Amino acid sequence: MLNFINEQDLIINAPEKPRRGRPKKLSADSFDTRESLLRAGMLMLTEIGFSRSGIDPILKSVGVPKGSFYHYFSSKEVFGLAVLQRYRCYFEAKLDHFLLDDAFSPLERLQRFAKDAQDGIVRHDFKRGCLVGNLEQESPNLSNVFREQLQETYQSWQIRVAACLLLALKAGEITLHNSIEDTSQAFWIGWEGAVHRTRLMKDTQPLSLFLDFFIQAIKVK
Repeated sequence: MLNFINEQDLIINAPEKPRRGRPKKLSADSFDTRESLLRAGMLMLTEIGFSRSGIDPILKSVGVPKGSFYHYFSSKEVFGLAVLQRYRCYFEAKLDHFLLDDAFSPLERLQRFAKDAQDGIVRHDFKRGCLVGNLEQESPNLSNVFREQLQETYQSWQIRVAACLLLALKAGEITLHNSIEDTSQAFWIGWEGAVHRTRLMKDTQPLSLFLDFFIQAIKVK
């Protein structure tokens, strides 16, 4: 989803909802601390998920005292939602990088995205998966707010793949038996399952198998 993140990739400027009244001024140090916590949170949640993640290991990894954590985030859930929002922005940028690259045909763009993801999971020794996929597996134990944010994130990603599929359809690369929206949803359902199986097996074969199956199902013969 790219599902596999590097520390350097996480330095992004994700938009936040504007607050009423005069915006609170943050010093450079405060901004850096908050960003460090979010990056550390993303790295941990991509490996072990939300329920198993503890605040203390995250704080230790960035050298931030617990009191400072609660200055920025009132609870673990608030922190988790902020991490999810940051990952969503990070991954939307990753998808746009590949799926809007007009140097390649639409179908090639989707395949290049998948290849980059496979390379990432190998690079991180099959330890890091998709933060959203990890949270989805935990969804029965998460709040309604968390589940709503997860569904909105998937919807955002599905729209991007659907747009790429529409270009591929117009270019005569593919033929569809279902709607573009349903086909895009099927891609993400299968993708997340393939990511989990890849981590289980410590082999990219499930991801390769899924992508080959998906491409052959829609590609013009």
